[in-house]
Amino acid sequence: MGLHDKHSSESKKELLWGGFGFESSKRHPKHHHRNGWRELRQKENEKKKKKSRLSVEVELLIRLATMALPSITTTLTLSHRPTPFSYPKIHFPQSNGVVAFSSFNNRIVSKLNNQTAELQVQTRMWNWRGYSIRYQHSGNDGPALVLVHGFGANSDHWRKNIPALAKSHRVYSIDLIGYGYSDKPNPRQIGDDSFYTFDTWASQLNEFCLDVIKDEAFFICNSIGGVVGLQAALVAPQICRGIVLLNISLRMLHIKKQPWYGRPFIRSFQRLLRDTAAGKFFFKAIATKESVRNILCQCYHDTSKVTDELVQIILSPGLEPGAAEVFLEFICYSGGPLPEELLPQVKCPVLIAWGDKDPWEPIEIGRNYRNFDSVEDFIVLPNVGHCPQDEAPDLVNPLVESFVARHAKSSSITSPVS
Repeated sequence: MGLHDKHSSESKKELLWGGFGFESSKRHPKHHHRNGWRELRQKENEKKKKKSRLSVEVELLIRLATMALPSITTTLTLSHRPTPFSYPKIHFPQSNGVVAFSSFNNRIVSKLNNQTAELQVQTRMWNWRGYSIRYQHSGNDGPALVLVHGFGANSDHWRKNIPALAKSHRVYSIDLIGYGYSDKPNPRQIGDDSFYTFDTWASQLNEFCLDVIKDEAFFICNSIGGVVGLQAALVAPQICRGIVLLNISLRMLHIKKQPWYGRPFIRSFQRLLRDTAAGKFFFKAIATKESVRNILCQCYHDTSKVTDELVQIILSPGLEPGAAEVFLEFICYSGGPLPEELLPQVKCPVLIAWGDKDPWEPIEIGRNYRNFDSVEDFIVLPNVGHCPQDEAPDLVNPLVESFVARHAKSSSITSPVS
């Protein structure tokens, strides 16, 4: 089902999703995204009117605390400032050789050949603008997929998806700069206070496709990774073939989404964390196994999926030097694009899937995104929390495979725009 026939009969929709047991929220053709967003804003305004100033401030404090999933790496002192990036006309050749690394210590294991190697998950480092970026790769054939993690996570958060998807795709999972085991430059030391933005991450994602994959790709994204994927698709539409958004971040702490009387409090609280010892104390309190486990148990509906392995995956990179500084930089980032600003502008097909038990990104608000023209469908994942790819890979992997199969009819890029 492509964008040209997204309003086809219910029999087609039943054939498409019936085998997965999902609730599919198909929008009516007469609905326009502006109407959907107007309804969303009205609902938000009604909720705000019911809250006292104190309750708003308390809620913001709680959200800041629950979002604190540190996964930052060592601080570098390299002099760097992102510059506007233009994407040249290029034909993407296929690569043959790979170098395999172990997942956790980057030790070289073996050199493989794509024609004979078994499907393994290899970990590599990519030099991007002078910084080391970790990514994982598996699969030798099929469309390219790039898996983009959310805030505080890293490419290991896709460990339940990479092997399954690699059976029929070339799968790449990347650590965004500042996360996981990618480099983490300190903005204050490099003289760039706006380094950790969606513009930076979007450029990283697009350049990864050009330099490493050497092909166009589908973006599979969770949480803030969804905003990264949308921004990347908007900047370089010739690179992205389609996007799957899993519980995309609503960015409820964005300055535009806060009542006027709450904005001074937010700015004061952010300055307190960023510019005083209170921030380091706050970070130290949450960068523990117990705190990380508690946070994960909030956003996972099935808490049995919050294993010791998962806690370690999230916590370990956050114990590296420089973790506190970068964490504090990001939670003070209240600007940048919103999903509802990007969705009307992207040209590629978008599938949204949402765990209906997400306590951080309410599905009632997320449903409004189905009314944008770029959104092919909105799928409800029952009894799933904020990280569906890890909590319910048995639901997510078939969705990704089906979506990609419908839109992977073209081969590699032959004449991309500049």
